[in-house]
Amino acid sequence: MADLDLFGNEVPLPRSAGRPVARPRKVKPDKAVVEAAPPSQAQLALAATLSESVRLGTSSWHFPGWDGLVYAGDYPDSVLSKHGLQAYVQNPLLKAVSLDRSFYRPLTAAQYRYYAEQIAPYPQAVDFRFIVKAPASVCDASVRDDSGRATQANPLFLNPEFAWKEALEPACNGLRHNLGALVFQISPLPHFLVKNPQPSLDALHLMLSFLESKRAEWQAVAPNAVIAVEVRDSFWVAGDAAGPAFAQILKSNAASYCVGVHAKMPSVEGQLPMLRALWPGPLVVRWNLHSKHGSFGYAAARQSYEPFDQLVDPDLVTREVLAKVIAATARVGQPVLVSINNKAEGCAPKSVEALALAIQHKNAANAGHMPT
Repeated sequence: MADLDLFGNEVPLPRSAGRPVARPRKVKPDKAVVEAAPPSQAQLALAATLSESVRLGTSSWHFPGWDGLVYAGDYPDSVLSKHGLQAYVQNPLLKAVSLDRSFYRPLTAAQYRYYAEQIAPYPQAVDFRFIVKAPASVCDASVRDDSGRATQANPLFLNPEFAWKEALEPACNGLRHNLGALVFQISPLPHFLVKNPQPSLDALHLMLSFLESKRAEWQAVAPNAVIAVEVRDSFWVAGDAAGPAFAQILKSNAASYCVGVHAKMPSVEGQLPMLRALWPGPLVVRWNLHSKHGSFGYAAARQSYEPFDQLVDPDLVTREVLAKVIAATARVGQPVLVSINNKAEGCAPKSVEALALAIQHKNAANAGHMPT
């Protein structure tokens, strides 16, 4: 059985017999208020060094292993799912979060509004952004069964009106100024579309041009929103005809390329030509999975990294390149939105802090000196 189906659903693997036994948990009672872990002076100082246009965050927020990092207490996942965002937004380094559940089923404006209302009482909400994944029903060329197996072609793949009504419009109306990016993550294409990408390129152009025609309407309620496209087939960014055509489609429709750090794609360095083709522009990054686990390694990464409280596999190369690109993008006044998965290095909040430190060093080096 594969570790991950094409919808991204994880297939649990048995725990390794050699893995240390998790510490006994003293779970906090179910209550509506989740206490935030108080930030250290070092975190506050580090956050103050980042440009206002740089917003770093994680993929989701409800992980009990973040006790002491994001939360002051060991709350069950069910409590953190409902109320953990209130504590998350109080962390000075966490200014964005990826909302991934929208990929599996379209959300309504009321559901998005629920998340915006969770953070609204906190002053940090003014600068906070959600990175929203558009639903698979518009991003996947195939219709799939519950196991993730493709059953037929998807008639709604990159459908312009569906993308507007079921993705962009409700996200804008629900999140409003807190919507940072709507990401269309195009799932791996069937082989026949990889061999002949022109129909997919044409469909993407039609969808993005339709959304661009609605720009005045959606920016009136969500002025900070960026439309970005992430891909999971390397031909989209290759140097042959598909790569330049893809870049031109994005550029002509004022859309951004979302850097997806994933084993299915080239390294960040290998994706830089796409960013250069769109320069200068907003930067959207989703650091998803450490390359050591391979293309279908989410379940293996989960087994290795739970409870997601330590940096198990620091990816210094990816961190260094991202810091360089982020610092350069911020210097020209463009917005930066980055979400990091626990499965990138082992603990997303610690990855955020390490990336922020790398950005600080890049900024200092560009100013002519290095911090002590």
